[in-house]
Amino acid sequence: MIYVFYSLSIFLIASVLVPFIKSDHWTIRVFDYPRFQKLVLIIISFIIWLFIEDKTIYDDFILGLLGICTIYLFWVIIPYTPLGKKMIDQVELKENEVPFNLLVTNVYQDNTQYQKLVNLIEKTSPDVIFLLETNQAWMDNIKSATNKYEYKIEVPLENTYGLLFYSKLPIKHYEVNYLISTEIPSIVVDVEYNNEIIRLYGLHPTPPVPQENEESTERDAEILITGKAAKNYGKACIVFGDMNDVAWSRTTRLFLKTSQMLDPRRGRGMYNTFHVKYWFFRWPLDHYFLSSQFRLIDMKIEDSIDSDHFPISISVVLRKDDTSGEMRLDAEEKQEAKEKIEDGIEKGDAN
Repeated sequence: MIYVFYSLSIFLIASVLVPFIKSDHWTIRVFDYPRFQKLVLIIISFIIWLFIEDKTIYDDFILGLLGICTIYLFWVIIPYTPLGKKMIDQVELKENEVPFNLLVTNVYQDNTQYQKLVNLIEKTSPDVIFLLETNQAWMDNIKSATNKYEYKIEVPLENTYGLLFYSKLPIKHYEVNYLISTEIPSIVVDVEYNNEIIRLYGLHPTPPVPQENEESTERDAEILITGKAAKNYGKACIVFGDMNDVAWSRTTRLFLKTSQMLDPRRGRGMYNTFHVKYWFFRWPLDHYFLSSQFRLIDMKIEDSIDSDHFPISISVVLRKDDTSGEMRLDAEEKQEAKEKIEDGIEKGDAN
């Protein structure tokens, strides 16, 4: 039994070290996701080691490594708890202010509980809806709710990368782009809100898993290309969607620095959206990133619609620009982001 515990402890330590390897292969990148789960298991292992008598020098070495891993994981996770520093302020609406309300959900294409989504849309009545993994069946079966939205962009696909966008606010301009792959669309939409133009970037890149894409190269490139576009746009914008990446990953940090956008999760919580069915294996895959002109009114995880993702909604308002929460690239990170984009485009062209 002790040898099983040795093996488990060594595996947990390795699981913390592996993400430092700069490889895009899924066998490496998969360890980015369960940071909180690793923390819980490592703390349990650390406590058990404390109670083992007659420890050898090797046992003390393992105990020390577990302690270091615990401290490191706390450092990684604390920004996504109420103990962390907030990147964006939460405010109350002023008189005559109107909130901008958005809803994002990956519906899980094989899910047929269409009415649950219809009920959610009717209950929350968001200004903008962004739906992912949507095919023709999904588009047809939720029309009782979406027909109430005058403005729409519909790209239903059968490859689990279809998207549907609905807006109560006028669409002034939009693009359906295929940034990396000819099979995976993303959108750029300008909507008019309170006599201002807000640009929305909607994404759903491939995850680094064997049945989808064995490497994160294309996902990382699509995220970073969008971050660069948002930075160059320079005005009020939101990047949202199912990024298939967690808030604390190296790629997401590079995105925040490339785009100089703000993560409303920071200082508030993880807001885990995936996986609905496995409570211990949940992490944040669906995101909203806001430019510095926004303030947060509210953000919440909505009730399940029988997808593998929970819907996530946000309510924001435009205020005076505040860049105090922005992060910036250093020279090394700038080069890394550039190389990731080039590698992703090259791989996408090859496929």
